[in-house]
Amino acid sequence: MFRDETTIEVVAGDGGDGIVSFRREKYVPRGGPDGGDGGDGGSVILVASPRVNSLLAIGRSPRYRAADGRGGGPRKRTGRRGDDLLLEVPVGTLVYDARRGNLLRDLAVGEMTLCVARGGTHGRGNVHFATSVNQTPRKATAGKQGERRELRLELKMFADVGLVGLPNAGKSTFLSSVTAARAKVADYPFTTLVPLLGIADLGEGRTLCLADLPGLIEGAAEGAGLGHRFLRHVERCRALLQLVDVSSGADPEPEQARRMVAAELERFSPELASRPRLLVATKCESEEAEQAARALEISAGQPVRRISSHTRSGLRELLEAAATTV
Repeated sequence: MFRDETTIEVVAGDGGDGIVSFRREKYVPRGGPDGGDGGDGGSVILVASPRVNSLLAIGRSPRYRAADGRGGGPRKRTGRRGDDLLLEVPVGTLVYDARRGNLLRDLAVGEMTLCVARGGTHGRGNVHFATSVNQTPRKATAGKQGERRELRLELKMFADVGLVGLPNAGKSTFLSSVTAARAKVADYPFTTLVPLLGIADLGEGRTLCLADLPGLIEGAAEGAGLGHRFLRHVERCRALLQLVDVSSGADPEPEQARRMVAAELERFSPELASRPRLLVATKCESEEAEQAARALEISAGQPVRRISSHTRSGLRELLEAAATTV
């Protein structure tokens, strides 16, 4: 399962208390104070991990707490520090303070860390309070509470190229044809319900990361269909492939389909709509489809690349063009 949003509460560990203690040994009648300090509380730390691709696991629990520090001991022994709690999140996770709404950090690089709740500091034992006029202090301080914070996590996936288009435009079939990803393919709309990544091998050590996103429909930016929920994943893509079905019986017509998707991208984010974009005619397997692709090229005023995932024609050329654009 896939999850790209969740809200959790994180609680750091409390600091351990310092203690009041006096040295008690034979032949040491005035041993003096020897109460040790407590240990610091553990912190809660988020780690961007390439091994994780969804917020599903971390979202299963609403609350995470780090370990408390231990209290101090006699003979100036310091209590054990509480262990930090490390929580793995996918690379590309945006971390927000849920109450204030401000962005704390974009964990955009693998192994990047963010301390979201700092552990409480330790209490001090009575050994620190001895003076020339108070040689037997009966005072120690308690450890401080750890920080507590409510977080909203939002995932924006990383990919070189994002695939956009209407439902049944052939995005999932294309991704399955050029990568090892196994997207669900069927003859009904909204087959793809969650974003899917795939890596295309271009040879000579070159690769291209592609993101298949659920199909857009008219009004998606206002919430129609699957809405713009997954459009944020396109924001990190460096280039877009806009796939248009040109097969006979395609509904809507290719030019109308192109305009609808372009309009939804513009409504969602003008900056996103200005990204480098290649226009691709899919299911181009007949003379009628070729004529539709030529008409689309004229109406769009830009080159249209023809592909057929079924016959595998044009796939290699499209990948090379996408890599050049990136």
